[in-house]
Amino acid sequence: MNLEDMRRNYAARSLDLDDLNADPFTQFDFWMREAIETEILEPNAMSLATADASGRPNLRTVLLKGFDERGLVFYTNYESSKARDIAANPRVALSFTWLPLERQIIMRGTVQKISATESLKYFLSRPRDSQIGAWASRQSEVISTRSVLETKFAEMKAKFMRGDVPLPDHWGGYRITPEIFEFWQGRPNRIHDRFRYQADAAGAWGIERLMP
Repeated sequence: MNLEDMRRNYAARSLDLDDLNADPFTQFDFWMREAIETEILEPNAMSLATADASGRPNLRTVLLKGFDERGLVFYTNYESSKARDIAANPRVALSFTWLPLERQIIMRGTVQKISATESLKYFLSRPRDSQIGAWASRQSEVISTRSVLETKFAEMKAKFMRGDVPLPDHWGGYRITPEIFEFWQGRPNRIHDRFRYQADAAGAWGIERLMP
């Protein structure tokens, strides 16, 4: 295996200032819609970077489940390692990588819990077994074998055999409020197009072209 010889010349698209919407959320919406229409596998998968109180980083992939001008929403266990990081340090970064479109989006900002009402609305839309899974998994805890998890899932399935599955206190959503957006479009010879949106003190977004 020779990784040094693995390379691809990106040449399908370009990106210029005139192509960008003045609002980064609108621009993100344009690119997300195109990723969905292109039938990219899990276009809403985003890499989420957090850091604990000591500054030690962590990274994982989560699924974006909604966004508007307030920010981007994902759901998780409030007792997970990512939730502990967020409680200690609410500053996060995330990225979407859509290689078939030769595109990447990076965002940096802060994160906070959404309301229980919002979390419940989404929770009720999930498949029943996914709802039960939220009760069964003590996310990020060490277990000896998979059978421990499967046994707990069976217990919860029996417990909630009748009626609706209630929203767990330990499960819900977070909203990331971006302060910086970066839109990256692959170009030939590694001379890529890269633009950064950053809000000023009044909340107005400015756009700058960056060296790739």
